[in-house]
Order: sequence, then C-alpha cells, then structure tokens
Amino acid sequence: MRVCDSHRGPWLALAIGCLVPQVGFAAPTLDELLKKYDTVMGAESFESVARMTAHRDDGSERTYKMRILKAGTDKLRVAFAEPAAVAGQEMLRQGDNSWVYMPSLKRAIRLANRENFQGGDFNNADVLRVNYTADYAGAVAEDAARPDTWRLDLKAKSAGAAYDAIKLWVRRADQQPVRAEYYSASGKMLRMAEFSEVKDFGGGFLRPGKILMKNMLATARWTLLTTESFNVAARPGSSKFVLDDLGK
Repeated sequence: MRVCDSHRGPWLALAIGCLVPQVGFAAPTLDELLKKYDTVMGAESFESVARMTAHRDDGSERTYKMRILKAGTDKLRVAFAEPAAVAGQEMLRQGDNSWVYMPSLKRAIRLANRENFQGGDFNNADVLRVNYTADYAGAVAEDAARPDTWRLDLKAKSAGAAYDAIKLWVRRADQQPVRAEYYSASGKMLRMAEFSEVKDFGGGFLRPGKILMKNMLATARWTLLTTESFNVAARPGSSKFVLDDLGK
C-alpha cells in the first residue's frame, strides 16, 4: 500500500489516488485447470518410456518397463518389455474400450477401467485414459493448508470414469499437479497420489517425473511410476492402434 505525497497537490493526488491497493488475482476456471492437467499428464500425442514398481503386501516388489504411444484423445497403446513374465503383453485403448493382449493366448481380452493396472495401485484408467475435461465436473477452491495451490473438487460425469470423486491440488505458480485423493461413491478414500520431480522432457514440456500412488485400503501397498522419456513431438500412426496389430 502506498500513501501519496500531499505536497504534490490535490489534483495529482486525485489523479493517481492517495492509496494504491494491492491487486488481486482471480482463480483460473475449472475448465482451464482441467485442460492444463490433461495437457501435462496426458498430452494429445506422445511416445513415452516409463517404469512402474509395485510394492506388495508381503514386502515383495515387481518392476515393469513399458513403452507408451498415444494419438489424439482416444487412442493409447502400452507395450511391456520387462519383466520377462509379461514381456510381449500389450494394452490398447480405443475410445471407451480397452484390451490386454496376452502372448500365451495370442488374443486380446477386455479390460475394465477400475481394475488394477498390472496388479499395482494405479487402475487401468489412471494410465490408459487421462481426460479429466471429459470425465469430471466440479469446482475450484482455496485450501488454507496448502496456500500455494488450487484445489479441484471433482465429481465423475459417468460411471465409466476412473473414480467417483477426486480432490486434485495443483500449484498456483505453474499449475503442475502435486497431490490427488481418489474416492468411491460412498466417500471412502481409495488411493492418494503424490506428484514430484517436475522436469523438462524436451522443448519446454514440463511434467512430474514421478507419481507415488498409495493404496489407502491396503496401506502396506504402494506403487511408484517413473517417466524416463516423454516425447510430445511424436505422431504415432493410426495403424498402431488397432487390435490386429497387437503382438506384432
């Protein structure tokens, strides 16, 4: 706040105002924040390499290495290279439909959005479908406990969404996600995610390099998803997103 110098005369004081108030900044709209999240976490087209380490109830763990291709908002393919037990498995999403290709069966089996992704603590939709703009409605709120963030209180638009409700915190400075809580229709928290290590994956494209997903129903379980590369300049061809191409 600045107090004017009265010696400069009343006309100048009227012109510039004796008091200059602090300028307030309005919150972004929900649509703006959801579009930013979708762009960061599920860019329209990309090629990525990621590792997922699932920590089990018994203290054991398994690490999966995967290559992910995405084209547009409705086509995504995951190919597993490690461990040997799942090498050759692939997952495909076309619109609202998803499949897993099993090399031992030489055929693809339907997947449900809310099933666990490779037995870890992410569900299939967490990896195969990131389209919060289409799947959720809600409101933007301030959070006194995290004043440097906006909190998005989200409700699913349909039963096909990954979760019935989500609370998502994004940093005000750059709108990168920092935390999310995922709920059932009854209000029970199912999972909690922490996003960290935001970095430039090329061309100024920033996103978290790690997501830690905690299982709130089986607290000895947790899964870490690490992004090793993320190329938003890639444009995978449409032939990569058909069932007949799986396993080839």
